[in-house]
Amino acid sequence: MPSRPNILWYCTDQQRFDTIAALGNERIHTPNLDRFVDESAVFTHAYCQSPICTPSRASFLSGMYPSAIGVNGNGFHSFPRHFEDRLITHALRDEGYDCGLIGKLHLASAFLRREERVDDGYDYFQYSHDHKGGNERGNEYVEWIKAQGIDHNKILRTRGIVSLDDYRNSHQHQGFGGFMEPTADNDNVPPQLHQTHWCAEKAIEFIGRNREEDKPWLLSVNPFDPHPPFDAPYEYYRRYDPESLPGAHFQDRDLEHQRRLEAANIDFQNRARHPEEFQHKQIQASYYAMIEFLDEEFGRLVDYLDTTGQRENTIIIFMSDHGEMLGDHGLALKGCRFYEGLARVPLMISWLGRIQPQISDELIELVDIVPTLYELLGMDVPPWAQGRSAASWIRGGELHAPHRQFVRAEHYAATNFPDETHAIMYRDRRWKLVVYHRKNICELYDLENDPWEHRDLSEDPDYAGVKWDLLQKSYDATVYARPAQTDRYGPF
Repeated sequence: MPSRPNILWYCTDQQRFDTIAALGNERIHTPNLDRFVDESAVFTHAYCQSPICTPSRASFLSGMYPSAIGVNGNGFHSFPRHFEDRLITHALRDEGYDCGLIGKLHLASAFLRREERVDDGYDYFQYSHDHKGGNERGNEYVEWIKAQGIDHNKILRTRGIVSLDDYRNSHQHQGFGGFMEPTADNDNVPPQLHQTHWCAEKAIEFIGRNREEDKPWLLSVNPFDPHPPFDAPYEYYRRYDPESLPGAHFQDRDLEHQRRLEAANIDFQNRARHPEEFQHKQIQASYYAMIEFLDEEFGRLVDYLDTTGQRENTIIIFMSDHGEMLGDHGLALKGCRFYEGLARVPLMISWLGRIQPQISDELIELVDIVPTLYELLGMDVPPWAQGRSAASWIRGGELHAPHRQFVRAEHYAATNFPDETHAIMYRDRRWKLVVYHRKNICELYDLENDPWEHRDLSEDPDYAGVKWDLLQKSYDATVYARPAQTDRYGPF
């Protein structure tokens, strides 16, 4: 058995925080995640550092804020090579870990091709950005379908995105951001041929492969689901009655507020509409079905670790890179907004006998994962890591002060839209402030009394003092989110 633990790092794509039955959602079926909750340190208030894929992933794999590492949005040609050694997978490979990746990476652009890699530390590399057609070059998932004698073109629908203009109108394309309702006779990708299932199959292959007895492994499993399009397999979709679901968090005043943001050209993947205009309950049913499918495949991996005797020596992380609007405030998909459904994500960490099972509402950022892992592994936290380790606390130590007084997230021209909007979120235990830079627009929400953020208080004179206090704190936090300077060894 390796002296250091193995690491199974399971990261779904675009999964909201409120999608696990054991954590309060009685409408969704997640039996395996429910069991995992009982075995993990569970963080109910975990926040991504950008509501967009690439900057979020670059951030949580390096332990640095997107702006500090210089990966602020999607569409980059490659991750900065001068920072490749800051990826924890690179560092752990150098420490003797066998590192593997299955599914999505998205540290660089995946637009119509396999993305450009740096020395990311992954030796075993089974790449598949998504389960859509029209992007099959270098897609190991497609090759897996072909190897079964099946024409992948009959299984995978094209995403309909062939240009930047298409991407900027992606919500209009059923194969990218729309809803694709399956039936018994006309399914979406069936479970046995789905990328989510393929990810688990390849994960079992990697975990079981022949390696030195004392060599630990790290495996990143990154399925594309529940990222839109909302195209769950029929077997899972049929388990949900859309009309029985609550649907989006929406009030009529939301549209007026969104129109104000749209008039200022603040970037988002679509214009706000009344949720009834885009079948929000059917979308929610499909989204929940995709997560139930993920739950089943994640459970298979945990069971495999149990049956092979590796569970007790494996740290397991379950998380997502950012959330999904899912009709809240009249919006679907993602962009420059920081509502709870988009910025807050599931995060659970398990290591049997070493991490104390608990459910905590402490504020935590995804940037905290890297320093936490380094400390759990008995390694020095590198000076560039900007996150805060939670290791001593989740191992059962007493928390004498809040883990974080606040969390922050960034949107620095993160999507390929004309405005290149810059915005910052600052959230403490009660208040959330969002500043849209160069727009003379901000938002202020009292999360204690308005948890779904329907009433913007930023222009209410009764809350002017709160707003200005948070503006100063947000400014200070942004200044200190810079990269660490080189070591100082003399007075000049």
